[in-house]
Amino acid sequence: MAIAYPFSAIVAQEDMKQALLIAAVDQAVGGVLVMGDRGTGKSTAIRALAALLPKIDVVRDCPYHCAPEAKKPGLCANCSAPPSTQSKPLSLTIPVVDLPLGATEDRVIGALDIGRALNDGEKAFEPGLLAQAHRGFLYIDEVNLLEDHIIDSLLDVAASGENVVEREGLSIRHPAQFVLVGSGNPEEGELRPQLLDRFGLSVDISTPNNVAERVEIIQRRDEFERDREAFVKRWQRKESALRRKIQKARELIPNVETPTNALELAAELCLALGTDGLRGELTLIRAARALAALEGKSCIDRDHIRAVAIIVLRHRLRRDPLDEAGSDVRIGRVLEAHFD
Repeated sequence: MAIAYPFSAIVAQEDMKQALLIAAVDQAVGGVLVMGDRGTGKSTAIRALAALLPKIDVVRDCPYHCAPEAKKPGLCANCSAPPSTQSKPLSLTIPVVDLPLGATEDRVIGALDIGRALNDGEKAFEPGLLAQAHRGFLYIDEVNLLEDHIIDSLLDVAASGENVVEREGLSIRHPAQFVLVGSGNPEEGELRPQLLDRFGLSVDISTPNNVAERVEIIQRRDEFERDREAFVKRWQRKESALRRKIQKARELIPNVETPTNALELAAELCLALGTDGLRGELTLIRAARALAALEGKSCIDRDHIRAVAIIVLRHRLRRDPLDEAGSDVRIGRVLEAHFD
């Protein structure tokens, strides 16, 4: 198994790290999109997150990672059996599944198990990547190059939280709730609006322009490549501390209060920016709540909303032909008007 670069050893890129930690604390935030130049640590950070994720209880031998305490429709057909027939739950690390660009639709959503059909004459379902990612993270590198028919499948499942396969005489449905994480280079094309809307948080990153930061990045990466095990061991204490912080925040978040004035502020910001629908406000509150939990706070305040406003709203703004300013600038103006 490949050794991942430690998350806590990543230099700079604070917005990206904060967005990924927020998604790790509350999966209801809706996923993270990271766009930027090549070689800026996008894939490194996302794969490093996997080592920080806590364990979850799953039904033993279930290919869909069903939760023992879940109720329909959050269970697959096998796990809907009475509790007396189920074995003792198994504890597993939250899955982080890669979806390669060249993956076929069968590989993504699942298909007929050809091996069992040929050898045993049995018509059985072979779960796909969406099944593996249930209750975890589905990562797509170069997400803006994903083929349209795969995007359509992802959108259907992301909207319903359930994967339905009707083909080759099979009729299967199973839960598929996951955090969608994507990365890409904006120079290679834009995302379809329907897919872009499915990401709760959006981060734009660029190549560091500070000499000291660039030198530190080069030194750490070179040290990692020369002796990966020694480098990981050197950062083990900070990784453990960050892992405990995420676990504590996940336990705290159900008790984080959301005062009415925080809801009003979120609504005012979205109204001033002209965002469509109410997904902006909902994500703004969820992200602020997750950030408060990471800080060990029991209540959302204005600073939490301000801290997450740009990464929540930058990809939700309509294009204004009369305003050449970018999304970040437009959000900054509204933040100044509401916070000064």
